[in-house]
Amino acid sequence: MNEKQHYAATQLVTAVQEHNHDAVIKALKAGVDVNTKDKNGSSLLLIATRNKDVVMAKLLVANGADVNQQDEIRDSPFLYAGASGSAELVQLYLQHGARFDIFNRYNGSALIPACERGHTDVVTILAHTPGFPIDHINRLGWTALLEAIILGDGSAVYADIVRILVDAGCDIHIPDHDGITPLQHARLKGYKEIAALLSGS
Repeated sequence: MNEKQHYAATQLVTAVQEHNHDAVIKALKAGVDVNTKDKNGSSLLLIATRNKDVVMAKLLVANGADVNQQDEIRDSPFLYAGASGSAELVQLYLQHGARFDIFNRYNGSALIPACERGHTDVVTILAHTPGFPIDHINRLGWTALLEAIILGDGSAVYADIVRILVDAGCDIHIPDHDGITPLQHARLKGYKEIAALLSGS
């Protein structure tokens, strides 16, 4: 990249950060790469995703932005949208080639942190997306179901998430690395509603 191209790319990054849609349109029309990254390896689309700038994200995707492009800590627009509860962006990225075999720094999917953080809308979308790895196990040895129970607080939101996962066909018997099942975790934590969902009672 020559000095002129570097300057144009830097200006484009700034425009995305500042929600300057007109400047982004102008830069893309001038031929600046839509998959340009900032100094931390974050793509323009990842920046827009972090900013919850749906209009910018749609603009970038329409111009060919890669929804799977990862930064230095392995965040991608799709993974980050799931983790942050941006249901509209999750839907957008699913429609534009979101891959299910790219994982975050914890070797987790977009679904697992969504379950941990109580993002019911995102959980609903991903759990019912054909081909999505609902039972994927992350580096901690947890599925999305285990994450919802172990890191959740047992409230109605987390009971709803467990219900969504169960209704979508997740495997309720996959244990953690210590051999403790989701039902056992729920009982140990005193989460009666979740335990009832998992025991069928």
